[in-house]
Amino acid sequence: MKIAVIGATGFVGSQITNELVTRNLDVVGISRREQPSDKSNLQYAKVDVNDVNALTEVLKGTDVVVNAFSPVADNPNLMEDFMNGSKAIQQAVKNAGVNRFIIVGGGGSLLNENGEQVIDTLPQDLPFIPKAKATRAYFEVIKEENELDWAYFSPALEMNSSITIGKTGQYRLGTDYPVMNEEGRNILSVEDVAVVIADEIENPKHHQVRFTAGY
Repeated sequence: MKIAVIGATGFVGSQITNELVTRNLDVVGISRREQPSDKSNLQYAKVDVNDVNALTEVLKGTDVVVNAFSPVADNPNLMEDFMNGSKAIQQAVKNAGVNRFIIVGGGGSLLNENGEQVIDTLPQDLPFIPKAKATRAYFEVIKEENELDWAYFSPALEMNSSITIGKTGQYRLGTDYPVMNEEGRNILSVEDVAVVIADEIENPKHHQVRFTAGY
């Protein structure tokens, strides 16, 4: 199986790439910059995701595309750039004839016990709100996609660089609501996000739906 990971050098994408390589899957890592590889089952490609034709050519021949694309957090045009890039990636996947498409989105659109999206219950001046709004907006776009076998993954609400649990390989799956632990927290390390995505690639369970995970 050959998998393309878009955003392969980012916070989440690099972990997904490493996990897939460790499982001896063939990986094409797509990023904004050149990247060397010392692994026989990993090659990198420098591609601008907005260049649909170039991205299409790189994606041809892959079995699964994982989209972990993310503009830099302090980008003043984050919403526009995220939406344009995400739509371009979606189109390139279709043009390349790849059916399986897994998107690493955001957790802000998960629902609380009152059925409200979590992002709408938080102070709107928090630094991650623009990215959360962008991923929510794209979730609404991908939900209308009927041709691709897509799955949209919402990471845990507490999934960031301060979570230093590392890789446990243990998690519980959910759909539209955060998966809470015994302390009432929704936590998952980025290393275990990679495990979730790799497991979904090897054993697909989610088709044209959103899913999430937590400990």
